[in-house]
Amino acid sequence: MKKPIFTGVCTALVTPFLDGKINYPMAKLLLRRQMDAGIKAVVLSGTTGESPTLTDREKIELFRQCKEYAKEECTIIAGTGSNSTAHAIELSQAAEAVGADALLVVSPYYNKANPDGLFSHFLSIAHSVSIPVILYNVPSRTGVDIPVSVYKRLSRVPNIVGVKEASTDITKIAKIKNACEPDFCIWSGNDEFTVPIMALGGQGVISVTSNVCPEEMLSMTQAAINEDYETAGEIQVALQPLMELMFCEVNPIPVKAAMACIGYDCGGCRLPLTALSAENHNKIKSYFA
Repeated sequence: MKKPIFTGVCTALVTPFLDGKINYPMAKLLLRRQMDAGIKAVVLSGTTGESPTLTDREKIELFRQCKEYAKEECTIIAGTGSNSTAHAIELSQAAEAVGADALLVVSPYYNKANPDGLFSHFLSIAHSVSIPVILYNVPSRTGVDIPVSVYKRLSRVPNIVGVKEASTDITKIAKIKNACEPDFCIWSGNDEFTVPIMALGGQGVISVTSNVCPEEMLSMTQAAINEDYETAGEIQVALQPLMELMFCEVNPIPVKAAMACIGYDCGGCRLPLTALSAENHNKIKSYFA
């Protein structure tokens, strides 16, 4: 049986910048805050970490420094996806070499691979490393929704341990559970779907909102793990206004603004992402006032 890499909350950590470069001391401070809150896993260089604008060298150095800092206290999941299979393999092997505990691999974007292409892409990456691989399905960004039939085939691969499912079809979760091997994990890729997905057998969430409030997200998922869905639901309802603010503009623009409001200046986003609008900035400031 495959062991879940984490249950509950994994934070998709923002990448802090200073003078146009990665602010590694701030990255460690953010990581420390997550660990102190009880978070046991983080994703680096995911969507929230602005992976499209990070160079490979920056990604590898971020993985290396954060793993050296976290040691065994926190599982470091490296975002190594690409729309080039060869590039994803190269980056995945480099991440493993600097100590990453697992990989998060997004489906190839723009190319629009067919099911056989998706299967071969993920299989090739998984065979190139010895650490666990989490698939990442986010059709709103990639233009491709990974079919359940592909999950079924990939769930038999020993080091493909599950999927971060960020589609908006909640019925797909039940279909994945029915089709795949019993130890194939499902993590929500949408904060607002966390409790429903866990109620259907999911293991937790890879979260944007937990950058801001890790303790509350952890309490929500722990309640769901304990099958106390009444409490979990109450916490999710209370967090819903914040979750909506985190996506009032494209991620990670709002969450970086929110981090500044609570005392963590992570810098702006790299182009082509721009600053949060004045209207939405005022909404976020008002939330934390």
